[in-house]
Amino acid sequence: MARPRKYNVNIPGLSCYTDARTKKVYWRYKHPVTGKFHGLGDSEKEARAIAIDANMKLNEQKMANLIRVRNDISKETNKGITANSWVDKYRKMLKEKVKNGEIKPKTATGKEPALKAFIEQCGIKPLPEIGARDIASILDIYIEQGKGRMAQMVRSVLSDLFKEAQHMGEVPVGYNPAIATRQPKAKVTRQRLSLEEWKAIYSKASEQPAYVRRGMMIAILTGQRVGDIAAMKFSDIWDDKLHVIQQKTGAKVAIPLSIRCDVLDICLRDVIAECRYVVLSKWILHHHRSLSNCERGGQLNQDTLSRGFAKARDQSGIKFDANSPPTFHEQRSLCERLYSAQGIDTQSLLGHKTSQMTEKYHDDRGKEWKEVAV
Repeated sequence: MARPRKYNVNIPGLSCYTDARTKKVYWRYKHPVTGKFHGLGDSEKEARAIAIDANMKLNEQKMANLIRVRNDISKETNKGITANSWVDKYRKMLKEKVKNGEIKPKTATGKEPALKAFIEQCGIKPLPEIGARDIASILDIYIEQGKGRMAQMVRSVLSDLFKEAQHMGEVPVGYNPAIATRQPKAKVTRQRLSLEEWKAIYSKASEQPAYVRRGMMIAILTGQRVGDIAAMKFSDIWDDKLHVIQQKTGAKVAIPLSIRCDVLDICLRDVIAECRYVVLSKWILHHHRSLSNCERGGQLNQDTLSRGFAKARDQSGIKFDANSPPTFHEQRSLCERLYSAQGIDTQSLLGHKTSQMTEKYHDDRGKEWKEVAV
């Protein structure tokens, strides 16, 4: 069945063929969507009219569908950016802030658990449609697990996330569902460290590498965090002071080598001198021998100090609450309490901007008896 050559068919979908038996010409129309042929008989005029009409209706339907799709897209767009997309932009903002020195890399990394929890709960939801109930449901997960401090951190991060969204015009000014939620309560459970307990732990630390014992002594004499202690170098000492730029806050603290803890009858200069013994190193606390993952004189990892303290604590025989034993960081509080009794400015020593923060470290959480003066 060949198409007759004398017919010039220029209408989309319309074609003709000659019946081999009758030698008669018939017309047909191929539907552009289904691909099926529809017979139109032997009248060319009627066939052309039907094909033109069919194409017009198909084009009208195609245009209506296109308009509907565009309207749907427009409606979705008007709903605003999704939580997923905004978190991606927020992460880029954090990287830029780290690059510009506005925040520490550790601060940016610390926001990740909150961002992941937010995506899991609200990922495909438009940001302007996320309400306080959505944020509260995220916080409840941590509160039910007894992780009040973590819930506080998540609330703080999401509050900042929506604040940045306001600045970028992604949500209305003042729209911050995280702030609308109730501030989670975090009960402090970690036990404080008494001087007698510290002495018992220090005694057991003598059975470990020397840097554990020296690290504990530097912690008591300087009140610095474990990361800052691990990063101390001999080149940080000048003008008879040990200079520390705190990793967490960027606070700059110059500690005189003459600072002395009266109850232990030792000063910082004596401990620094002991750290210079035997091994030549630029680090005040360092490895004394080469191992598979470290070299002689190399810098200590802060986790090495923390594990050494924990091991000595567990071997001391002191019965602490199994769920909240004191960590290396608790020496910072003990240092503050000891120096406060000596009349030393502990707020400057700890690098705190406010006295309220220092008072938190001064709180022994019921560890010591309160003597009544008569």
